[in-house]
Amino acid sequence: MDVFIHAVVLAFGLILPLGVQNVFIFNQGLTQKKYLHALPAIITAGISDTLLIGAAVGGMSLILIQWPILTHVLYAAGSLFLLYMAWGLWKSSASSDKAPTAMSAGRQIAFAASVSILNPHALLDTVAVIGTSSIQYEGGERMYFTVTTMAVSWIWFLGLAAAGSIVGNHDRTGHLRVMLSRVSALIMVGIALMMCWRLFNS
Repeated sequence: MDVFIHAVVLAFGLILPLGVQNVFIFNQGLTQKKYLHALPAIITAGISDTLLIGAAVGGMSLILIQWPILTHVLYAAGSLFLLYMAWGLWKSSASSDKAPTAMSAGRQIAFAASVSILNPHALLDTVAVIGTSSIQYEGGERMYFTVTTMAVSWIWFLGLAAAGSIVGNHDRTGHLRVMLSRVSALIMVGIALMMCWRLFNS
């Protein structure tokens, strides 16, 4: 039970703060006509987090410690991608007064994988926090800790998309979706600028 509580608190502490991945999953629930249509993004984000957590517990942190240049590359690539994504999101929401166009399954998968794997905050937090915390456990306890943190990610993404779907179903005019899309774009720009600042000051 102690391992379970530790894993749940730690995973939620990392995933709850407003970030690009959360914004993207919520937007998919918001813009898709049906909840099931957002499953490609949910599943891709869940698989990405599962792989990152597995890599973190497996010792990926040692690679980043030995090759610090990789951290700089991650921040540079991630900030550029976020700026590109923010521009596309703002452009689509500003093109009309109607709700932003829903992404196809293929684009959902590509973008969900990108905001998960090319997100330095998610990657470094997962490796540094979850990877480091798992060291104190061995054998079955470490496996239990790992599976629990993975499950929290899946449950969170499923719930986040459901919340977006509920909001979208009650937004008859589409104005709320446009506003949330623009707020999401601004959040992405803010995170990208913060990553650039860290890159140039590291």
